[in-house]
Amino acid sequence: MVSAGKKSRVGILGGTFDPVHLGHLRAAEEVREILGLSKVYFVPSAVPPHKDPQDTTPAADRLAMLELAVGPIPYFEVSTYELDKGTISYTIETLMHLSSSLAGAELYFIVGSELFQEIDTWKNYKDLFKLANFAVMERPGFTDAAPPALPLALEKDFRYYKSEDKVNIYKNSYSKEVVFTQIQGVRVSSTEIRRAVKAGKPVKGMVPEEVERYIITKGLYTQEAAL
Repeated sequence: MVSAGKKSRVGILGGTFDPVHLGHLRAAEEVREILGLSKVYFVPSAVPPHKDPQDTTPAADRLAMLELAVGPIPYFEVSTYELDKGTISYTIETLMHLSSSLAGAELYFIVGSELFQEIDTWKNYKDLFKLANFAVMERPGFTDAAPPALPLALEKDFRYYKSEDKVNIYKNSYSKEVVFTQIQGVRVSSTEIRRAVKAGKPVKGMVPEEVERYIITKGLYTQEAAL
């Protein structure tokens, strides 16, 4: 585990969570343990910039499922900032808000490695690394001899710093880090769950039981638009 140091470390995990599933929860827990995070905030998006709003389940349902999933876990919490804003969700705006509201905490934005490789398509992407560190989730496989590569757009801004158990760390001139973390995770996706529900198949073991009951009770993901 990485030493937590003087500042408390807080994780930020964004997404549509349509629906939240055990893969989200397990990934957040593994990153929390590896980096010594005191809390992980789940931030559901209102209008994702790369998705059609008509293909997304209403925010009230996504939020309800997320609260059911994280409610029993004391170090998980939901931030409704993007839902309250109600417009297209850009990470830069969310991090500006959270860096202010969580002043004194060291933020770690949690993201998958594939999405991170497209960081140069994000709005004001270089400014993100003035506001927060990035925790990039990798499957097991990289070694100290061959650390994971930064996206080309970031190669000039970061230098390789060090390796520790399950992490490889890069730093920039603002002392912000890109930390590649090895996680086992749970191989499940929201798309897979929506398709299973539409086909009348069980999703037990893919989502928390409370979320499964909510999906059934509300009749979610039974229409073509949900796919």
